[in-house]
Amino acid sequence: MLTRTVLRSRILNLNRLLHSSSRISRQLFDPSTVERVSEDVDVCIVGAGPAGLSTAIRLKQLEQKLGKELRVVVLEKGAEVGSHTLSGAVIEPRALDELLPDWALRDDHPLTQSATSSHMRFLTKSLSIPIPHPPQMSNQGNYIVSLSRFTAWLGNIAEEMGIEVYPGFAGAGIVYTDDGSVAGVRTNEVGLDRLGCMKESFEPGMEFRARVTLVAEGAHGSLAKELIQKFDLRRNSDPQTYGIGLKEVWRVDPTQYRPGEVIHTMGWPLDFRTYGGGWVYHMADGLVSIGLVIGLDYANPYLSPYKEFQRMKHHPYFAELLSGNSTRIAYGGRSLNEGGLQSVPQLYFPGGALVGCSAGFVNIAKIKGTHNAMKSGMLAAEAAAAALSQESSSGPADMSQYETALKNSWVWSDLNEVRNLRESFHTPLGIWGGIMYSGVDSLLLKGRTPWTFRNRARLTDAQRTQPAYRFRPINYPPPQPPLSTDLLTSLTLTGTNHAEDQPVHLRVRKGGNENTALRKLHVQRNLSEYAGLLQRACPAGVYEYVEDETAADGWNGHKLVINSQNCIHCKLCDIKVPTQDITWTVPEGGGGPKYTIV
Repeated sequence: MLTRTVLRSRILNLNRLLHSSSRISRQLFDPSTVERVSEDVDVCIVGAGPAGLSTAIRLKQLEQKLGKELRVVVLEKGAEVGSHTLSGAVIEPRALDELLPDWALRDDHPLTQSATSSHMRFLTKSLSIPIPHPPQMSNQGNYIVSLSRFTAWLGNIAEEMGIEVYPGFAGAGIVYTDDGSVAGVRTNEVGLDRLGCMKESFEPGMEFRARVTLVAEGAHGSLAKELIQKFDLRRNSDPQTYGIGLKEVWRVDPTQYRPGEVIHTMGWPLDFRTYGGGWVYHMADGLVSIGLVIGLDYANPYLSPYKEFQRMKHHPYFAELLSGNSTRIAYGGRSLNEGGLQSVPQLYFPGGALVGCSAGFVNIAKIKGTHNAMKSGMLAAEAAAAALSQESSSGPADMSQYETALKNSWVWSDLNEVRNLRESFHTPLGIWGGIMYSGVDSLLLKGRTPWTFRNRARLTDAQRTQPAYRFRPINYPPPQPPLSTDLLTSLTLTGTNHAEDQPVHLRVRKGGNENTALRKLHVQRNLSEYAGLLQRACPAGVYEYVEDETAADGWNGHKLVINSQNCIHCKLCDIKVPTQDITWTVPEGGGGPKYTIV
C-alpha cells in the first residue's frame, strides 16, 4: 500500500525530470505531452464523503469472502477528510447500523446528541405558528451531528482498515479505454499559474487505473456530470433539480440551549412563489445549527439566498434564540439534490457507477440523504466485489447488479413513498396546491398512488429562471451585526482558501468553447435579461459585473469578474446561471473551504 508520503515522492521524482531548468517551468502546459505516474488499483472511489467512505469500508469487509486483498483508493479534493462536507445535519443511523453494527461502542464516535423532539413552525414576518409535521419528518432514534466531523470519523475508520485515503487529490478527469469504457481517474495538475504555464512547483496529475471506478463526489460533481452526458445516463429519468442550503453554527446563550430539539420552518422570509424552508438543530456542547434551504427553481433573478438567510435571523423566533451571550462560529453552503426518485439516472456505466449524491438519493420530505447515500455505497461495494471476483471476464466491469440491488433495497422504498411531494409544486396546483397535496400524500396516501408526477417539459432549474423585467428588485435590509453580517464577513468563517496564481476553476464555457465572444455574450444576456443573477445568487461573492469601458470581453461598459479564490464549492453557479455557460471544474487539490463543525 502506498502512503501519502510515498505517493508524493513518486510524483516529485517525475517532476524533477520534467523540470531540468527554470525556463521549462514557465512553458505553457500541454496535457498531450505530459508523462504521468500511473497506479493500478482494484477500486478507485472519487470523493471521501459518507457515500464514498461507506463504499470503501464495505469493500474491505468483503475481502474475506473474496479470499484476496483488494486495493481500494479514495481520492478527496478537500485538504482533509470532511473539510468539504456540509449538511444540517440530522442523521438516520439505519445504514450506519448495517455498516458498523458496533459503532456505538467506539469511544470516538461523534453521534453524541440524539434528537429528543421534532416540531414544525410556519413563520409570518412577526409570528411563529406551530403546525403539524409529516410523519416522515419524525426524528425518533436519529442523531444531530456535524457531518464534517462524522465524515472525518468514517475516514479514520477507513484508514485503520487499510484503505488508501488521499485528501488533497482532486479527481479532475476520467481515464477512458480505447473502446470508450472507464478505466480510472486522473487527478488535477498542481503548480500551474493563472495562464496555464508551469511554475517551478509544477506536479502533473497522476492516473489511478482501476478495474472499478466509483464516483461519489456529491451533488452536481464535475465527473458525474461528464459521465451522465457521455453515457446518456439520464435518458429515462427527469433532469435533476436542486436546492441551495446555507448554514451557520452558533454557540448560543445557555438560557436558549435545548439539546436535541429539532425545528423546521416554512413561510417567511420566502414568498409564496419560492420553495424552501429553515431549520434549527440543537447539537451537542451548547451548539445550534441554523440554516435555510431554497429551491433553485426560483423564478425571480433578484432573489439573494444569502440575504434571505440573513433576513430570516431577524425574525423574533430566531432573534430570541440567538440573543444574549451567543456567538456565530461557522458558515457554509452547498447545493443538494431535490429531484427525488424521478431524477435518479441510470447508476452504472462501463467500468463503474455513480454513488450517493452523485446519483441523487436525498429524501426531500425527511430533509435527509446521508442514510441513503451510505446504503447506496454499500450496495455498490457488493456489486463491485462481485465484478472483481469474475477473474476470467474480459472487458469493463459490469456494475448493473448495483442498480438492481438498489431498486430492491429500502433506499428505493424510502424515495418511492415521497416521490410526488417535491414535484407537486411544479404542477398546475402551484405552491399552495403543492403544500396541500404534500400534506395529504405524506399523512394519508404515503405514496400509494397509481400516478407519478413527472417533469415532462424537462425543465432545469436554470430554465425556470424568468427575465428580470417581470419582477421588482428586492429591497433587503442592511446587515445588523452580530445577528446578520455582510457576505465577506461570513466567508471568513469558512476557512476558504485557493492559491491565487492558478487557473480559474470556474470557466465561462459552452459546447467546449471558451473565448472572448462567449464571455461578452454571457455579460450581455445575464445583465440585460437577468439583472446579473450570479452576483446575488452566489453565497460566496465569487461573481461581479463591474464597470469597465475598455474590456474586450465586456458589454455596455461592464465585464464579468470571477473571484474564484472565494469559491466554497457549492456548485450553484453551474446549476442556476440562466445561460448555462459557467462550468465548475476542480481547482488544485486542497483548495476550497475548511469546514470542521458544519
